[in-house]
Amino acid sequence: MRKVSNKVINLYDLMDAAYDVQEIRDHSKSLNHIPIIDVNPRRDEKLKEKLLEEKKVQNFLHWESLEKIHYNNRSTAERVNGCLKDEFGSRSVRVREHKKVFCHLMFGILALTVDQLIRFSQ
Repeated sequence: MRKVSNKVINLYDLMDAAYDVQEIRDHSKSLNHIPIIDVNPRRDEKLKEKLLEEKKVQNFLHWESLEKIHYNNRSTAERVNGCLKDEFGSRSVRVREHKKVFCHLMFGILALTVDQLIRFSQ
C-alpha cells in the first residue's frame, strides 16, 4: 500500500513584475514549475509598445491566456489579504500564541464574509 504524503504539490510560481528576471524563471522551470510572472518592461519602449499591441489584440478577440487567468487568481487573493489588513484588523494583531492569533484572524475572515454577503444581497 502506498503512503500518502502531507506535502503540497506546487505546479505554478505566481509572482508580480518585481520578479521578472530570467534567473528566477529558469529556477522555477528547474523545479518543474510553471513560472507565471507579470512582465516588467522597465525602460524598454519597444517592449512596452509590443505588450500594448498584444493586449489590444487579446481584448479584440476576447481571449485570455491560461497564465493570465492564474495570475488574476493571485490578485484576487491579494485583494482579500489587503481587505483583511485594512478593514478587519489583521494588520496589527496584538495577541500571542498560535491559537489566539488564529482565532483573531478567523474572526476577521468571518466579518469579511458577512460583509461580502451583505454587499451581494443589496
